[in-house]
Amino acid sequence: MNYFKKFSVALFVLPLSIMAQDLDVKVPFDPNVKTGVLPNGLTYFIRKNAKPEKKVDLRLVIKAGSILETDQQQGLAHFMEHMCFNGTKRFPKNKLVDYLQSIGVKFGQHLNAYTSFDETVYFLPIPADSPEKIENGFNILEDWAFNTTLSPEEIDKERGVVLEEYRLGLGADKRMMGRFMPKMMYNSQYAHRLPIGQKEILENFTYDKLTSFYKDWYRPNLMAVIVVGDIDVNEMEKKIKDHFSSYKNPKNEKPRSQFEVPNHKETFVAIESDKEASSSDVQLLYKDLDTPKKRITEKDLKKAIVESLFTSMINARLDEYANGNKPPFLYGYSYHGETFAQTKNAYQSMAMTEDNKQLEALKVLVDENNRVKKFGFKQGELDRAKAEVLAWKDKQYKEKDKQNSEMYVNELQSHFLSGNLLPGIEWSYEFYSKFIPTITLADVNAEISKLIREENRVVILTSPEKESIKKITESEVLSVLNNDASTIKDYEDKAVAASLLRNPIKEGSIINKSTIDKIGVKTFELSNGAVVKYKKTDFKNEEILFEAVSFGGSNLYSNEDFKKVNWANGGLTEAGFSGLKTNDVTKFMTGKIANVSPYISGLTEGLRGSSTPKDFEYMLQMMYAYFTDLNYDAEAFEAYKQKQNSMFANIASQPNFYFSQEFYSYLNQDNPRFLGLVPMEKDWTYTDYKLAYEKYKERFANAGDFEFYFVGNIDETQFENLIKKYIASLPATKSKETYKDLGYRVRKGEVKKVVNKGTDPKSNVNIMIFGETSYNADEVLPMQFLGEILNIKLTEKLREAESGVYTVRSSGSVSKVPYGSFNFNVSFPCGPDNAEKLIQSTLQEMEKLVANGPEEKDLLKVKETNLLDYKKNSKENRYWMSNFTKAFTNSGNLEDILKYEENVNAVTAKQIQEVAKKYLTKEKKIGVLMPEEKK
Repeated sequence: MNYFKKFSVALFVLPLSIMAQDLDVKVPFDPNVKTGVLPNGLTYFIRKNAKPEKKVDLRLVIKAGSILETDQQQGLAHFMEHMCFNGTKRFPKNKLVDYLQSIGVKFGQHLNAYTSFDETVYFLPIPADSPEKIENGFNILEDWAFNTTLSPEEIDKERGVVLEEYRLGLGADKRMMGRFMPKMMYNSQYAHRLPIGQKEILENFTYDKLTSFYKDWYRPNLMAVIVVGDIDVNEMEKKIKDHFSSYKNPKNEKPRSQFEVPNHKETFVAIESDKEASSSDVQLLYKDLDTPKKRITEKDLKKAIVESLFTSMINARLDEYANGNKPPFLYGYSYHGETFAQTKNAYQSMAMTEDNKQLEALKVLVDENNRVKKFGFKQGELDRAKAEVLAWKDKQYKEKDKQNSEMYVNELQSHFLSGNLLPGIEWSYEFYSKFIPTITLADVNAEISKLIREENRVVILTSPEKESIKKITESEVLSVLNNDASTIKDYEDKAVAASLLRNPIKEGSIINKSTIDKIGVKTFELSNGAVVKYKKTDFKNEEILFEAVSFGGSNLYSNEDFKKVNWANGGLTEAGFSGLKTNDVTKFMTGKIANVSPYISGLTEGLRGSSTPKDFEYMLQMMYAYFTDLNYDAEAFEAYKQKQNSMFANIASQPNFYFSQEFYSYLNQDNPRFLGLVPMEKDWTYTDYKLAYEKYKERFANAGDFEFYFVGNIDETQFENLIKKYIASLPATKSKETYKDLGYRVRKGEVKKVVNKGTDPKSNVNIMIFGETSYNADEVLPMQFLGEILNIKLTEKLREAESGVYTVRSSGSVSKVPYGSFNFNVSFPCGPDNAEKLIQSTLQEMEKLVANGPEEKDLLKVKETNLLDYKKNSKENRYWMSNFTKAFTNSGNLEDILKYEENVNAVTAKQIQEVAKKYLTKEKKIGVLMPEEKK
């Protein structure tokens, strides 16, 4: 239940040069959405959308969050969200979650909610395959809105769960945020109403405080009901009226105030550090002077479009810095949008830096803004930004009938909460196509002066607290902000490359074709020995997925070579290909939607990518270049090392990471190929970039050892010609490789490892059971279901009965390669005082499954969830791509995908109990994170 609203950057964009025209015409509302307001003020939106089939997304949106709490209610908006899952008129106590699980809705994955400063939102995606399920969906929305029971017993039980969620948020980020928020949200209620609330209030509030919040703010005129899915629109409208029309607003309702963020003349600087901070970050805000107005007209839309083009071009320049040979930051970006408050937008620039480079990064952010202010953008930059926007709008338009319901629900929610324009895909596409070409450099260059000013300015620097980091002073920050811009030179927009390839290609041929009619998969055997398998689908109009895979990977390396190249492999592509640097490729690909990424894993090497049908050839060109013409660039690799150090230099200060690193190192102490979870600075001393490059070329020297997979909207005539040109032409030999079992295993015996790290009262528990086994495909589903059933039981026990955790996860699997193995894992965060008790409760729940097997109702819940997921996923290209790769890895049959429903239905409680007896009784490895002992 996330309680911070995610930021989003508007992609609507258009020209100032034509704003002199009469453009106070209102932007129309999407005609595909039926909307209305009930007499009591409740707003509703309904849209028919059959992707996924036989499913409906219901959402209850309330314009009430933590900003409306009194001093005595801090945290109760979020607490109220929790209580909606703990007893309503129709679903007492925990019957709501129980019922939804029985129809295949997972708690936390499908069923969820969040509370923010200004809103609370409830998500309810349910099957639409029966009138009863849909009716119960509306019963649930109605109960959430008006009929939560709020019994003292359930409130007191839920205190522990909410306090565990509060505990999860403790740490360096929260401590530093508590110190900089009063400056960032100067003199505003937002600085004192973080949604999670105050610990003392959560522990001690009286029941009436929660009840009064519910009665005051959960009222019709602050609510919206959103319904999108495979439904009858008129029927859904009737249900909304039947379920919500009878409720009234309070007689003496409290006004729903808007809380302003006052302006300030001075620049506020917050410089914060913490011993557990994991990175050095820079945030620069230029807060708007005015409260944002709702966008209504075409003129408003054009202003937003121009603003979006502006930030797109700024970010392209910042990306060039990040991709350069001496990057001032790991990443940097800018945007104009909401702060934490709906009533205050800001132009915000952010960067993550190396330690002791915050001022340098801040200077780059300031200088780039000043560079635009002084010289403006270049025509080539604007042309690329326009092309990028139009390419994505074109893709969206062509996919208008294949969009997932969730996208429409999110748009409608944003429209209700923030007034964002929602004209629909067709209108938007026509508007963009007509007006984007008319935008001039003058239109976009004028934006910088509107966004940047000396008043309402805030700078926030956060970093680890350690001796090696020099303390930054406020005067140093102000000096950077006020730096003389007279020495800044104009931006040089280098020429765009003519092609992604520089070497001639000698086309190969297809020597054999075959088809698996049952699943619509076609296979080509190529003249160089490579095999291509593809499935043409109509799931998406604008999507083709690609993957190539070959056995081998890094486990063919000697231990010494593996150590030298392990951390280098991720940086090989930083050099670019075909003599082009990363920034050259990015510029060339502007307006084209295609990508490819090579990889070398432990058992395989390969490439993954995606494209639109129009840009399919560019994807193949990138694939060809990664096979045959990867650049060697020592400077680019050094820059990669620098960025990696920026990212991971302080990660060990995070208690959770430190715990995982220590626990896994302990379990793998006899494995010379376990080199840790992420690279540390010491690891680069033995890393050999040249050797990694040579090993890469070796791994990709033989395309005849690869299988190439494609799934999506494939033009088969074009496809054959391009396969002959770009895949059949790849260099190849007749040799075939396979993986090796190197024989390394984790520490044997019962293990309990306690790791002390951190100052907050936070613990993590990880219970692992793994080892060798004879692989049996008949155990795959029972083992998976065992993990999912245990998750249900542990949620009931640890969360609902004992109020000891906010979340718990358990999973089980069996694997075939590189050797037959099993893996079962349970993990949860908790309070240190509860850790041992909760471990014992977990082991007891495992023992119950061993002794008695699962309850039939829990098995039916898991089956229903998996069958629903299958029905949805089987209409997705990624699901079919995963079937290709799984069949390759396990030497499986592609047609087995058709037996999935049959296999799920065939799993019995007895099979799951047998798997539990076989595996849950094995040696357990228990890791526990505990805070450091106070000195």
